[in-house]
Amino acid sequence: MDHSKDRMEGSVHLSEKGDSIVILDQRLLPNRLVYRELKTAEEIYDAIKTLAVRGAPAIGICAAYGMYVLSLQADGEDMDAFRAAMEQNGEYLISSRPTAVNLSWAVRRMLGVIGKNGEKNVPEIRELLLQESLAIHDEDIEMCFRISEYGLSLVKPGDGILTHCNAGPLATSKYGTAIGPMLLGKERGIDFKVFSDETRPLLQGARLTSFELQRAGVDVTLICDNMASLVMKNGWVQACFVGCDRIAANGDFANKIGTSGVAILAKHYGIPFYSLGPTSTIDMNCPTGADIRIEQRDPDEIRTMWYKEPMALPEVKCYNPAFDVTDHSLLTAIVTDRGIVYPPFDVNLKKLFE
Repeated sequence: MDHSKDRMEGSVHLSEKGDSIVILDQRLLPNRLVYRELKTAEEIYDAIKTLAVRGAPAIGICAAYGMYVLSLQADGEDMDAFRAAMEQNGEYLISSRPTAVNLSWAVRRMLGVIGKNGEKNVPEIRELLLQESLAIHDEDIEMCFRISEYGLSLVKPGDGILTHCNAGPLATSKYGTAIGPMLLGKERGIDFKVFSDETRPLLQGARLTSFELQRAGVDVTLICDNMASLVMKNGWVQACFVGCDRIAANGDFANKIGTSGVAILAKHYGIPFYSLGPTSTIDMNCPTGADIRIEQRDPDEIRTMWYKEPMALPEVKCYNPAFDVTDHSLLTAIVTDRGIVYPPFDVNLKKLFE
């Protein structure tokens, strides 16, 4: 299926000339729509590190295109020098967001193209890298559609759905993962009432999720993170849909900070809690959530980022982890592009890869 038009709907795509990546700078939403071109390794690294491009699938797409774009700048005469340069570029990009498994997955997949085609020359390798990066993007579009369809089967018209952080087209390719069922449902005339956690401290739920859903005509209500319990207690929520940045082999998963708190509340109120993400987010080499490295971010994201004046003294210590790990015991199911996985996760996740 030709996805050339669909590729333009997400937040990341290859430029018309094919020598740079075009991203929608998510740091400036919802007030300004600014597109940026990325050409150098430093520009791509910075865009991922500073969350100009964010969301595990979108990061993977960006990394794949990044490896292709960087291949155009690598030494084209000597294959060994080319391979060494690409491996160095790959490790550099991976270091920008170590928790997001899609980043390393995409880079390794692109490097695998080089490794499997050692008999070819550099121009031929570049063409193969281009085709692989386009394939990664197209596969994500297909995966998001399948995830959205599976997720849609878990809710009924009129249900209240609570989501945390952002896992829509901005974070992926077309429909997204965690809010894909809501967008696909809207296309099919199915309406939901969505509660979007603001998601402190970076406000992805406020700036991005409510932006995407409102523009799509979905009934969305923005709430502060600490309002989720009351909304659930009021009986307004029939399901929780969240994304994931890495799923361990036992079903524990890392997602935006605050996700585990939502899962605990959902368990208390008897509300189904689902994590939605592509199969590439499952890391079978990671035994449990305890093995997931959690990125620590700049304390000023808490102290000063959204304020005219600081909200804390500069000497006050801040703890600012980007993610937390939700225990698999709190999960109702994991929704993937290959189907819905129910407990026991350590058994059933393996079956996806058989």
